[in-house]
Amino acid sequence: MEKKQLDWANLGFGYMQTEKRYVSNYKNGAWDEGAITEDANIVLNECAGVFQYAQTIFEGLKAYTTEDGRIVTFRPDLNASRLADSARRLEMPVFPEDRFIDAIEQVVKANTEYVPPYGSGATLYIRPYMMGTNPVIGVKPADEYQFRVFVTPVGPYFKGGAKPLTIRVSDFDRAAPHGTGHIKAGLNYAMSLHAIVSAHRDGFDENMYLDPQSRTKVEETGGANFIFVTKDHKLVTPKSDSILPSITRRSIMYVAERYLKMEVEHREVYFDELKDFEEAGLCGTAAVISPVGKIVRQGEEICFPSGMDEMGATTKKLYDTLTGIQMGHIEAPEGWIRTIC
Repeated sequence: MEKKQLDWANLGFGYMQTEKRYVSNYKNGAWDEGAITEDANIVLNECAGVFQYAQTIFEGLKAYTTEDGRIVTFRPDLNASRLADSARRLEMPVFPEDRFIDAIEQVVKANTEYVPPYGSGATLYIRPYMMGTNPVIGVKPADEYQFRVFVTPVGPYFKGGAKPLTIRVSDFDRAAPHGTGHIKAGLNYAMSLHAIVSAHRDGFDENMYLDPQSRTKVEETGGANFIFVTKDHKLVTPKSDSILPSITRRSIMYVAERYLKMEVEHREVYFDELKDFEEAGLCGTAAVISPVGKIVRQGEEICFPSGMDEMGATTKKLYDTLTGIQMGHIEAPEGWIRTIC
């Protein structure tokens, strides 16, 4: 199918409505067969569970065009599994993991003209999500749900691309101990909106959230995990029950250990350690890896030796290797790349 005539190289990270999306409804204890629809609008009762008690979860992944012209996705099985974990935590019915992957493939195939061409720097962002749809006025889970998937072509998440970011330590907490920080619930992201608007207003690119109990340990940003590189080139990633188990972060850890032969540590990272690291970055589906040049806490700055001009050398190797796998330049571990068409 012929591609849409878009300025692929200059796309921002924003929503562009495409023609087709997938919808499946849960009622009377079962999911229906689901179908592709052209209707982008959702009509719900004013008392729907999603509106009253924020019973909604989501995922995010991408489709890419490889150098040999295939359209592929990256580890969608992990997105299916994570959505299932999120559903269980919010007392929502699990959408079957095999059907999740099938829905992704259906939507991408139905919108192939929106999959950016190879080498454009853009990708097709895929957003699966689920919500409570029947009226709920007492505080309890909904009885009916809807699972949907839409896609939109996007450019880089951070407009500056590989330019190192300036992060501030937030005065707010992202998640409570034993709360929902480890799942992709919409309510977690609502909690971060005021903090990110405030950060941007004050000239920062993102927030760093510390653990809410002691405020001594690094957790994540509002939408990405942290990675750090030591002066002797070890990869260090923060560990916490409140951190979302990022698929990109887990993939970076594997790439570092198996492809780049780096030592990898997944452990608690104390804020006081940051001054001793060589490089820092944010990782996630949207950004892949974005370098961090500076972290600011109450006026005190931690400037990483890798600097504010470009991505650090080790971080760049990680980025190039992971994106090389995603784009088909580098042989992928078994099961990582799923060809759609």
